[in-house]
Formats: sequence, C-alpha cells, structure tokens
Amino acid sequence: MIEIRELTKRYGEATVVDGLSFTAESGRVTGLLGPEGAGKSTTLRLLLGLSSPTAGSASIGGRDFRNRPPGPREVGTLLDTSGVYCRHVGNTARECLIGLARRYGLPRDRVDQVLDEVGLTEAEHRRVGTYPLGMRQRLGVACALLADPPVLVFDEPLNGLDHRGLAWAGNLFRRLAGEGRTVLVSGQPPIELRGMAEDLVVIAGGRRVEGRRASLLLGRDNRPRVLVRTPDVAVLTELLADEGASVVLNDDQSLTVTGLTARGIGDVAFLNVVPVHELAPQTPG
Repeated sequence: MIEIRELTKRYGEATVVDGLSFTAESGRVTGLLGPEGAGKSTTLRLLLGLSSPTAGSASIGGRDFRNRPPGPREVGTLLDTSGVYCRHVGNTARECLIGLARRYGLPRDRVDQVLDEVGLTEAEHRRVGTYPLGMRQRLGVACALLADPPVLVFDEPLNGLDHRGLAWAGNLFRRLAGEGRTVLVSGQPPIELRGMAEDLVVIAGGRRVEGRRASLLLGRDNRPRVLVRTPDVAVLTELLADEGASVVLNDDQSLTVTGLTARGIGDVAFLNVVPVHELAPQTPG
C-alpha cells in the first residue's frame, strides 16, 4: 500500500505539491490524474526517495524511502517519459533487459517472460533507438516488471500508445492488481486511464481536487461514455478509433467507448455491418 499524507514540496517561492493526501491500496489500480504541471511527477519522485519533501510524508508498505530509493525487487518504476530505458539506444530490447537481469541477479528466462508480457517478442532484436514512443513505453514497463516487484509506479505510461496499446495496458494493469500488487499510474485528463483505474485521485496546482472541479478536469461533463458488447471486438475498436473515440477493452471483452454517443456508435456499426449486442450509456461520476 502507498500512503501520501499532507505531502508538500516547495522550490523557493513555488509550491509544486501542496498538502496532498491519498492512499493507493494493494490489489487495486489507482490513477493519479492532473493537467501538465499539476505536480504528478514531483509527487512520484518524492514517494520514491528521489527528492525530499518540504513537509508531510510518503510511504510504501509503511516505509519512507526518502533516505534510500527502493530497489527493483521492492518497487518497479517507469519515470522516464521520454521512453528510453537503456544506456545505449543502439542496443536491442533483449540486450537491455539481459543487462538489467544480470545486474539484478535474475535468470535469463525472466527476460523472455517480460518481453512476452509487454508484447515485444517479435521486436526484441530491433535497436531501441528505432522504436516509436509506444514501443519504448512497453519496454519501460518490461524493465519495471523484470524483478517481479509487489508495487508498481508508472508515470504517464500511456503516452504514445494506440488504441490496441491502450487495451493492452488496461488489461495488464488490472491483472497485476489482481495478483495483489499495488499499481499507481499517472496521466493527463481526459485520458483512457479513467476506464482502467478503480480509484482516481485528481490533482491541480499540487492539490487534490474533488467534486465538480474534478469532473470538469476529467471531461466527464461533456464526453459521452458507452459500454459496448460485440462479437467483432477488434474490428469495431478500429472503426471507432478512426472516428476519434477512445476505446478500452475490459476484462469481460466488452468495450468502454468515450467520445461517441450510443447512437453514433450504432451508426458506425450498422454502416460497417458489425453486429452489436449491447449499447449502454454510462452515468458520469
């Protein structure tokens, strides 16, 4: 479990994190959402002992890491949003992970497992420098998972992912939480993380916001959200994404579609002869 209590960070006259409090429970995905500059990355760095708070506390499993950042077996992290996680971008993904496995004292077959888990097996021999951002994000997740930690902290891991990548990420986060891990993921609203996380913490200006203001930041007041069931999941997902909708594949193979009304989704399905078994508008909140 992660506990943030009255966490504050000031740089001179600027307060970047201001009395922030929240809990990320084990066995759940917690989303830390806020616009650019809201204080998300600073909060995660304070949590991981990469910076010292001005006031308040941040702990993982009851431990405060301000004097020593946690090791890879304790917490898996993805903080570098540029998406390059190897010392040499000329290395392949496999070479990067083998180097980390050697450093962590892990068997090589663990490299095979995480490459498969993040969907990079077919691209494992490509140089990391040739990867687009979405693939580099997947590699960053693989690095975080390599030592099989009980806690995972990801800073904006959805950047650069297409709709298939978003569906993969949602399924992965929920499965990791289902294994009893603590999963904390940051992102900028409006973003598909809303459909992946069981708990949402919305911040702006370094402070937690709730109620009407949080709803406005999340875009909940004006973006329709619809639960869809279809036997042709992949086809309909691609069609809806082409229409500008955000689509998340749920564990039960239903789709959560944001940005199109039920009528609009029905029209797209009808015109492309895709059967739809359910269209259920979701109540904001």
